[in-house]
Amino acid sequence: MTPEALLLPVSPTVDEAYALCRKIAHRYGSNFSVGFRFLPPVKRKAVYAAYAWCRWADDIADEPSDSGESVLDRLAAWQSELDATYAGSPSHPITIALADALLHFAIPKSAFVALIDGCRQDMIKTRYQTFDELLQYCELVASSISDISLAIYGYRTPAALEYGRNLATALQLTNVTRDVGDDLDRDRVYLPQEELARFGVAESDLFARKENDAMRRLIEFQIERASGYFRAAEPLVRELSFDARFPTLLMGGIYATVLARLRRNPLVVLRKRLSLSRVEKIIVVARRLVRPRFV
Repeated sequence: MTPEALLLPVSPTVDEAYALCRKIAHRYGSNFSVGFRFLPPVKRKAVYAAYAWCRWADDIADEPSDSGESVLDRLAAWQSELDATYAGSPSHPITIALADALLHFAIPKSAFVALIDGCRQDMIKTRYQTFDELLQYCELVASSISDISLAIYGYRTPAALEYGRNLATALQLTNVTRDVGDDLDRDRVYLPQEELARFGVAESDLFARKENDAMRRLIEFQIERASGYFRAAEPLVRELSFDARFPTLLMGGIYATVLARLRRNPLVVLRKRLSLSRVEKIIVVARRLVRPRFV
């Protein structure tokens, strides 16, 4: 079931709206929600609302609808609801919660708009020629999330913004690598075409899911690059407000652990979408208590 398939409360109270957002975060964002749980209540609720808004936009772009409306029309309607939310007139359960969060945190509207633009791009662009092109996409769908999160978490100096974007890029590149097989099912190839050529992998090899040395080297290259962005993001933790440091460590740590698992078996991305078990996530929590680093 996707978020759009959830039974939405009619005329919900703010508390009921937040409860829906929490349900979406825990059901569909299990890697993120591990960290969310450690935030203080007012920040945790705001993050749930922001995550639910972004997840709903993602769902519009990725999942079919029975409404008969085109994806672009539905994205336009979701952006109109965002406009209404910032104008103080939300009408959707998720945006009722988000409007309340905006009373506490100055979350930039431009970040939500960037995410919508990234969802629109997914409708018209399914290939990326260079890594620079892919980075521009990451700016829309990942750096935007960092800007939203930092507005809620709080930070000491503007340097946090760049570190946060490094972390967001690391998370997105981890997703790109982990989800190679899933994306092929949607006829999307995020791995840059010039890198496929560099490693001697034809696009047809991807769709045939050929497990050979060239494919392994290509995936290993993606893993190492994502790891570099995790390392570049390490200074972020000390820039954050104290109560947001451990939650951020956990969120980054979960994804860094996924990446470490992929390093042991890179070609698994052609067969399935790798995820961590509950026990593995508990181990991530324990290890970040002892060693507060992403990687």
